[in-house]
Amino acid sequence: MRDLKLEVVVIPVSDVERSKRFYEGLGWRLDADFTDGKDWRAMQLTPPGSPCSILFGKSFTSAAPGSAKGTFLVVDDLDAARAELKGRGADVTEAFHFEGGLHVTGNGGRVPGRHPEGQSYRSWAEFADPDGNTWLLQEVKSRLPGRGTSNFDVTSLTELLRETEKHHGEYEPTGPKHHWSEWYAAYMVGRQQGRSPEDAAKDAALHVEARK
Repeated sequence: MRDLKLEVVVIPVSDVERSKRFYEGLGWRLDADFTDGKDWRAMQLTPPGSPCSILFGKSFTSAAPGSAKGTFLVVDDLDAARAELKGRGADVTEAFHFEGGLHVTGNGGRVPGRHPEGQSYRSWAEFADPDGNTWLLQEVKSRLPGRGTSNFDVTSLTELLRETEKHHGEYEPTGPKHHWSEWYAAYMVGRQQGRSPEDAAKDAALHVEARK
C-alpha cells in the first residue's frame, strides 16, 4: 500500500498573530506564511523533531477557535519537556496518569503523578494555547512493536543500529554473500515504516536475495 503520511493538523484560532507569537515562543519552526488578499491567511509551524506540522489562519476553517482538544506531542522525557515548555511561557500541568481509560477532554480519570510502573505511553502532562486548544504530552521511552521510528536523535539511532546489527548477525551465517549495507538499509527502512523487527528482518533477507 502506498504511504499515507499525516503531515499537517489544522488548529482553529481566533488571532493569527497571537498564535504565531505563542507557538514560535515554544520554539516551533515557522515554515510558511501564506496570504491571499486581506481576508485569507494560513500559517504553518512545526514542533521540534516532528514530522507533522500545524496549520492555522484567518478565514481558513469554520471550526470554533479552541476546539482542537487533546492533540498528542510525544516526548522521551516528560519532566524535561515540561520544564522546557514552562520556561518558554506555556502553562503546563503537573504530570498525571489515567485510571479507567484515556480521556482527551476534561479531567476524567486523571490521577496526579507519573504512572507508578513508569511504563511508556502512560505518563502525561497538558498545556493549552491562548484559544484553549489543548496539547497532551505523552512520554514514550520504548515504542510498541511495529510503531516505527522517525526523526532520529543520537540515542534512538544508536539503538536502531544495535538492533539492526543483532538481527543481521543472526542472518549473515546462512544468507548469501552480500555487503552488510544492503541488509542494514532494507531493515532500517522497514523499521522506520513501522514493520516489526521480525518482519523487517524478512524484508531485508528478501531484498538481499533478490539482488543476488
